[in-house]
Amino acid sequence: MAATAETPNTVRAQARWVRMSARKARLVLDLIRGRTVPEARTVLAFTPRAASREIDRVLASAVANAESAHGLDGDELVVLEAYADEGPTLKRWRARARGRVNRIRKRTCHITIVVAESPKSGRPRPQKSAKPAAEQAPKPEATPAQEPATEEKPKRRSPAKKKEAVA
Repeated sequence: MAATAETPNTVRAQARWVRMSARKARLVLDLIRGRTVPEARTVLAFTPRAASREIDRVLASAVANAESAHGLDGDELVVLEAYADEGPTLKRWRARARGRVNRIRKRTCHITIVVAESPKSGRPRPQKSAKPAAEQAPKPEATPAQEPATEEKPKRRSPAKKKEAVA
């Protein structure tokens, strides 16, 4: 897998000569394009297609390149571009009846994934407070006359008594 950086905040990873057709790889790449890296990894983990394993390897390579070469946080990255180009086709022959042959095309593709920093990651995250705003507001102090009275819960009837009341 070759890797190069296009601009300072985007990182690219590419797997070349992958032994599957580009059309099959594109079906899976369409699922992860535009998603965050953790979300894309989850989608790939639960996608039953064989292409998802190869694409997961390329995505992991792109994230590793971003973390090591550019010091970016892998969880803050977004899949900016994901595409599969056709590679060379290996042509093979299969014997058929009456001395004929059929052509078998063993297709290959080049899978490319470009990840970039999320636009939201540039801003610091707002800190969540421990309590909601309603609980943070000061409560008015109760005077002795306004002290809340403790209420007892009404006792429940047993099921036998309910039947007697209905009957």
